[in-house]
Amino acid sequence: MRPLSPALVLAAVAALASCSRGDPLLSPRAERLTRIGPDSFDVRLESSRGPIVFRVRRPWSPLGADRVYYLVKHRYYDDARFFRVVGGFVAQWGLSGDPRVNGAWEGRSIPDEPVQASNTRGRIAFARGGPNTRSVQLYLNLVDNPRLDTTTTFGFPPIGEVLEGMAAADSLTFEYGGTRADRKPGPSQDSIRVAGNAYLARQFPRLDFIRTARVVREWRR
Repeated sequence: MRPLSPALVLAAVAALASCSRGDPLLSPRAERLTRIGPDSFDVRLESSRGPIVFRVRRPWSPLGADRVYYLVKHRYYDDARFFRVVGGFVAQWGLSGDPRVNGAWEGRSIPDEPVQASNTRGRIAFARGGPNTRSVQLYLNLVDNPRLDTTTTFGFPPIGEVLEGMAAADSLTFEYGGTRADRKPGPSQDSIRVAGNAYLARQFPRLDFIRTARVVREWRR
């Protein structure tokens, strides 16, 4: 096989770079991220345990709802793993299986908002690691968790709630996360960011996952 000419190599690199610049997941633009989404919308997760449908309610967390709308519309959560499932507590997801996407979203957080609805069973909220760090990770309350309304002085404001599929959510494997009474370390978030699904498939092969996430219904005033 004849080697590629330098001109062809440069053209391929340029095409790849151009493609990345146009990808809303690899190069999220500020003006797109600040667009206002619907007043409410339904998201259908096709998971390895069956469908889970949840309704996002913008009045509960306007910035959170707008961010989820952007992410789902651009298929961010496709092929994402439920990398932290703690039985009797929460199921968490939102780190991409593609390290390039994780790098592109590093630090793209939204400001905190007050808690308008409690973290009861079936409600979904953004995970965060400190003030103003909500970005892409979500968790689903598997039980009533009212302490999450006020923990770390500010709390975790739900953005929506499950309409269908709590049985599927309850059946997500917590083999790697343990239970609320017997926690296990589970996957490393830093390793997921750097190595994506390759790391998870190698070290945690039985994690459940999201095949696709789609907006299936929306309402606007």
